[in-house]
Amino acid sequence: MICRKCDEESVQIAADYLRRGKVVVLPTDTVYGFSGIVDGRHYSFHTYEKICTIKHRDEGKHFIQLLAKPEDVKKYTRDVIPDYLLAHWPGPLTIIVHTFAEDGNFETTAFRCPGDEWLRNVIALCGAPIYSTSVNRSGEAVLDNIQQIKNEFGKEVELIVDDGDKSGGIPSTIVAIDETGEVKVLRQGSVSIS
Repeated sequence: MICRKCDEESVQIAADYLRRGKVVVLPTDTVYGFSGIVDGRHYSFHTYEKICTIKHRDEGKHFIQLLAKPEDVKKYTRDVIPDYLLAHWPGPLTIIVHTFAEDGNFETTAFRCPGDEWLRNVIALCGAPIYSTSVNRSGEAVLDNIQQIKNEFGKEVELIVDDGDKSGGIPSTIVAIDETGEVKVLRQGSVSIS
């Protein structure tokens, strides 16, 4: 199914597909992304594996998880995130923190609270974070042309939300908080962090 982001019901439509465990293509504040609801206490749809299959990507590399509100990150980590970083949320800043793994140990997870209000409303309706990873096959260029996305992936995803072409989108800045609490810039993107 294709719907336009500007359609009145697009937030509800996107959230309904996600809550049913479907993989969808959504516009973000940077590029188009494959999205699926993050499995956890309320959901068990294996959307991570489904997205890996579509991208032809080996499992093991984590996807960014998008949050509806900046304060939601505190549900998933005990890391102290400096205020100057949180001041960039909502926005194109990805923060990697330590989270609790199922085996009781720690792992790292990348979170972003997107600048796009439409997308935050979709996530809020889901009641859980959603995965986001660029729309492309693993190792190939990211697709920013909506017609190419429809042609390439229209039969592999349940829903594409059309927001026009996204050419020239600058990727998010990525930072990581290490075990000592120090912030390390891994990729300088549209948000400047020194």
